[in-house]
Amino acid sequence: MLLEGDHGEEQQPRRNFWGNTPEDEETYHSSQGIKSTKSFYDSPRGLSLFVRSWEPLPPSTPRGLLFMLHGYGNDTSWTFQSTPIFLARSAFSCFALDLPGHGLSQGLRAFVPDVDAIVEDCISYFDSVRRRSEYRDLPCFLYGESMGGAICLLIHLRDLTTRWNGAILASPMCKISDNIRPRWPIPQILTFVAKFLPTLPIVPTADLVDKSVKVEKKRIIAACNPLRYRGRPRLGTVLELLRVTDDLSSKLSEVSLPFLVLHGSADVVTDPSVSQAFYEGARSEDKTIKIYEGMMHSLLFGETDDNVAMVRNDILAWLNERLKDEAWLCLVSKPY
Repeated sequence: MLLEGDHGEEQQPRRNFWGNTPEDEETYHSSQGIKSTKSFYDSPRGLSLFVRSWEPLPPSTPRGLLFMLHGYGNDTSWTFQSTPIFLARSAFSCFALDLPGHGLSQGLRAFVPDVDAIVEDCISYFDSVRRRSEYRDLPCFLYGESMGGAICLLIHLRDLTTRWNGAILASPMCKISDNIRPRWPIPQILTFVAKFLPTLPIVPTADLVDKSVKVEKKRIIAACNPLRYRGRPRLGTVLELLRVTDDLSSKLSEVSLPFLVLHGSADVVTDPSVSQAFYEGARSEDKTIKIYEGMMHSLLFGETDDNVAMVRNDILAWLNERLKDEAWLCLVSKPY
């Protein structure tokens, strides 16, 4: 592959942040029986958002769509994408975006001043996919990790009449855990300073990788992600997440869509007891919760391979159960 601007010198292939060429990634995805795309989507408010997809290769056809959201400080590459790859291999078309200020999307790194605007960005992108003719009749599910889980619930609560077939919420940030919530008088001081310096990265918190990832070698891998935000949380971000989660926790009883909540009992980033209360209080008739004993915040990457496989299989089983009627209809109509 030739680089533009090279004239007569030895030319090198283009590589991404992780040292891979597009051909490397295409070969890997093909070996997994899937195809993947990358592009940018312009949101209605003018932000350029990096978006990705992972889909089954023909002759397989997707049984449903998953719209996936990562957590604070993360992105859709590196540690996140192993889950959509797994689901695409199981005949689901997965779509995800780097949230504003994260990954390759536009915005100041890890600055989240308005979650409501991010919800609108996500709805706009997800709707643009759902309107495509090849997807219009497929079941649609939300999937969110940590902060992404909270955004999934906010998407649902924004319009309760919108048809979502369900939501998968991994360690959802329904409320900031008291273990990492700033103590008095820090919130009061931060609120005052944030009026003048909202982007200032000075909020004292421990590194989330250390608190999220159990397996040491995986902790090293997660820390090496060149797109991961490594700085301290910004004032405006912390205050906005506190506001949104406080508001969301007061509305959890209004949730009515089918959902699966996954949480580790040893999670100190988001509180498993809040997930339990959400499960008990939500008005949804179809609801499931799984609390994994001794597991931490990063359920789909940071645990042992056996634990990760268990969580993934629980997700797949939940999806299969909700699609069993559609699968049966496809089976009986298939010509032999």
